Amino acid sequence: MATKEKQRLRIKFSRGDEVKYISHLDLMRFWERALRRAEIPLAYSEGFSPHPRISLAAPLPVGTTSEGELMDVFLQRRTSPYFFMREMGQQLPSGIDISEMKEVPLRAPSLQSQLRYAEYHVEVKVDDKKPEEVQQALNALLKAESLPWHHIRDTGVRHYDLRVLIDDIWLITWQDSQCALGMRLRTDNRGTGRPEQVTAALGLSHHPDRIHRTGLILAGNEH
Repeated sequence: MATKEKQRLRIKFSRGDEVKYISHLDLMRFWERALRRAEIPLAYSEGFSPHPRISLAAPLPVGTTSEGELMDVFLQRRTSPYFFMREMGQQLPSGIDISEMKEVPLRAPSLQSQLRYAEYHVEVKVDDKKPEEVQQALNALLKAESLPWHHIRDTGVRHYDLRVLIDDIWLITWQDSQCALGMRLRTDNRGTGRPEQVTAALGLSHHPDRIHRTGLILAGNEH
């Protein structure tokens, strides 16, 4: 039987190197177990197989770290932030840390429907290019009206315009043939930009050494 929710908490947390190879499904299972062990009064869904009402804003690809993941947790009775943070702090493994928590209206739109962009810090080797060549590639990509792209999936080849998924990209640092790029990529119901596809589109031959999601941007906070 479903439990009526009394409170909705939005959690911001980080995911470090220690847990970057956990799949999205395993991460959801981890949170469910941790919340139960902490005796957080979770609200449950309706149906024959009720499940805790928790939702992540966007899956984080395996191998990617983050400091800005967002998750909504619905509770069947009100709980103080102090109690939540204290109890959950005892259940979190190394590599997962809660940095912020706030209450949001119960009937506010779903977290997923409010998501607009994700920002990344990407480190990639560029031993075959000079800094000015990479900057020229950045400028050309941002000026392009379209960028036909394809992605191979189990169900076949998907063709789409990669350019519409890129809001901005910029060069942060360059040192010893290693550059760091900043990216703001679309992450909504129209598509999801992937950092490794952007580096390939820039003509960089190496796969990124590190992809770190620095934040998720919701509707109303785009600028």
